Amino acid sequence: MNILFFNPPYMGRFSRTSRSPAVTKGGTFYYPIWLAYALGLAQKNGHDVRLYDAAASVSPLEDMYVFLGEWQPELVVVDTSTPSIANDAAMAARCKTRFPNAFVLLVGTHPSALPEDCLELSPALDGVAIGEYDATVVELATALANQTPLDQVAGLVLRQAGTFIKTKERQKIEDLDAFPFVSEIYANHLNIRHYFFAAANYPMVQIITGRGCPHRCFFCVYPQVFHSHRYRVRSAENVVDEFEFIQNHLPMVREVGIEDDCFTASPSHVRHICTGLIARGIKLPWYCNVRGDCKLDLLQLMKKAGCRLVTVGFESGDQKILDAMGKGIKLEHYQQFVANVKKAGIMVHGCMMVGNPGDTRETLDSSYRFAVEANFDSMQFYPLYVYPGTEAYDWAASNGYLKTTDFSQWLTADGLHNCVLDTPTLSAHDMVTLCDHYLKKYHLRPRYILMKLWQGMRHPSEGYRTMLSAKTFFRRFFGGQLG
Repeated sequence: MNILFFNPPYMGRFSRTSRSPAVTKGGTFYYPIWLAYALGLAQKNGHDVRLYDAAASVSPLEDMYVFLGEWQPELVVVDTSTPSIANDAAMAARCKTRFPNAFVLLVGTHPSALPEDCLELSPALDGVAIGEYDATVVELATALANQTPLDQVAGLVLRQAGTFIKTKERQKIEDLDAFPFVSEIYANHLNIRHYFFAAANYPMVQIITGRGCPHRCFFCVYPQVFHSHRYRVRSAENVVDEFEFIQNHLPMVREVGIEDDCFTASPSHVRHICTGLIARGIKLPWYCNVRGDCKLDLLQLMKKAGCRLVTVGFESGDQKILDAMGKGIKLEHYQQFVANVKKAGIMVHGCMMVGNPGDTRETLDSSYRFAVEANFDSMQFYPLYVYPGTEAYDWAASNGYLKTTDFSQWLTADGLHNCVLDTPTLSAHDMVTLCDHYLKKYHLRPRYILMKLWQGMRHPSEGYRTMLSAKTFFRRFFGGQLG
């Protein structure tokens, strides 16, 4: 069967796969990771596939028709997100007009949380896949080709006889080694130079070594809506094989991003990957997302295996706030992590969140003080973003904190992140203003500037990236005087 995997156009370089989808201030633009994995499994199962990323090339829908030529899809898989859902449904409906005999399927976290609401956006939409959709797409394509009942395919909500039916729940995929290397899918179907992560060497690729996350942060959308809280991993050998493939066959790639929600959720898995990378002499640098409680010996092994940077969601420097958001970690763990990661010599991009349950200006000052004492390589301050299907969204909605339920308002007119929460202690305006205040104050400290200058002298590539980041920073906050 002919299957089209489609990342629709929306507001320029809209990074739909990011955990908080938006047009980012720093230019970060994620690969369509989940579309690519699903395509790989469909291709492996004998289907004829195409992947079109209109958001990456900032191209209109009509350009996709030119790209497809005479090739006609019989199944169209459309990626979505919360802020773009109305647009995505409209784009899917236009695909149905162009290809009237095709089955049009919405995928992503938003339709997984609100399937019927999404199908009600247009009568042209045939169905929604709930959660991980790789095997769902393969089985749906087989059922369509064989003209067998679609209600026997697990993991769907279908439009049928004027109503919606939900099929049985789909079990999560256990054998993640069954997928082709996603980096090979990128190479065959995408332009690698379209994708960018501000903290990584360019060009880079993003891969997954495991799905799910055992931790229960109340705001995190993928574990709650998509992959579950059970962490399932690829074999270490399979991961190292992909690194070797990238090193040997994608020579333009300068860094690998491991985009697991928490790469260190299984320390033993990390150890096996790292020892494999070292044994094979893999020289590719890589970054990953970690929890702020990694042990020193693990961080040192990661560094030896090529880990250049870790991204850590600290979220708060106040213990009561951490407890309220279900972070399940103690401040002393963070403090020990600060010492450990610096001793290991790994760079850190830290994240602090504004607007969590109980947050006040006083608790936010505690968070800022923690950030200053840590003095990491970069620090991000951002308001709490809430998405349907998460505890954070339910908390905000049930308490009347949501300013709107129009999901397009999750973005500004320029496609940037917008704050839609007014809590009893902080308004949306307060949150945005405080985030900008902390961001400027943190990165303009003399101690921070001296650290970055010294880092640039020791490692010229890091100095060059700092220069580019500084230019973006000053353009944003000081009116573009740097040209």
